Amino acid sequence: MTAALLLLMSYSLIGEAAHEWIGMGMAVLFVLHLALNWQWVRGLGRGRWPTYRILQTILVALCFLTMAGLMVSGIILSRHVFSALRIRSWSAMARQVHMVCSFWGFVCMSLHLGLHWTMMLNAARRFSVTRTRGFRILGGLTAAYGGYAFWKRGFPDYLLLRTHFLFLDYEEPILFFFLDYLAIVGLFVFCSHYGGRLLIHKK
Repeated sequence: MTAALLLLMSYSLIGEAAHEWIGMGMAVLFVLHLALNWQWVRGLGRGRWPTYRILQTILVALCFLTMAGLMVSGIILSRHVFSALRIRSWSAMARQVHMVCSFWGFVCMSLHLGLHWTMMLNAARRFSVTRTRGFRILGGLTAAYGGYAFWKRGFPDYLLLRTHFLFLDYEEPILFFFLDYLAIVGLFVFCSHYGGRLLIHKK
């Protein structure tokens, strides 16, 4: 899902048809992910509600809302997968919804991934402490560069809908685009992971 998310953010750099088909795959994976974790959803009415659980639930709700917005707006804007539906009357609004849901979804899903990052660190600890420390150092460096890439790529403008168009440099190697966006994922994973740990250990 993370790989699909990065590909989807590149939009026309990979082609509109590919964008739509990957979006369909992402939607299927999202529904499957929800189904596999349905026990967690059913358990929302039980137990205590510490700050960490509240944050986790809010993030899941935001991920669900942004994904729902992406699915509906994507179907309306579709020129390939759902072209037979010919839904054009809501295309202007759907384009704005798709834009804002794309970037907020990117942020929320990255934060959600960060809350589960301990599993990755636990896997690293099975090999060596040095490798775990290496992951932490790499994570810090990635987050630092991710903060720079966040501004460089104009994320604040997209998140606040200050611009209604996605600006892409078609002369830039696509690898640089993916590295920047991967670093931005790293930024939010880093903040979410260590922020979550602080909340868990808070007395």
